[in-house]
Amino acid sequence: MDKKLLQSHSIFPTLNIERTAAYYNQYLGFQVVPYLDTEEPHVCLYRDDTEIILTQSQGQRVIPNRELYGYGYDAYFITKQQEQLEKEFEAAGVNIVRALANTDYNNKEFVIEDVDGRWIAFGIKG
Repeated sequence: MDKKLLQSHSIFPTLNIERTAAYYNQYLGFQVVPYLDTEEPHVCLYRDDTEIILTQSQGQRVIPNRELYGYGYDAYFITKQQEQLEKEFEAAGVNIVRALANTDYNNKEFVIEDVDGRWIAFGIKG
């Protein structure tokens, strides 16, 4: 049977689209492709098979899920290379809020906090 869903792209509203794009480029290694002169200004961030789309929040501050709901990440990216990615991010000065570990729901993951306060997990089912 053919797969119906192939990929997922996160959409992150942000107060300062250029600042957030620069962070993802400098610290997390994403390529930045701006579409700021369009009807709906946005920036696409690419790394490997992952895409993040930044949109302008129109003055609304980013409120991470853990603040809104008491827990939860704002995105979860699947990787089999957790150790290498965590070391790369550490060397770049990324704020790692949860070091690589096995969770009680059988995932091996680590979690970073981005420039806007989002918690983003990188992991995979164990």
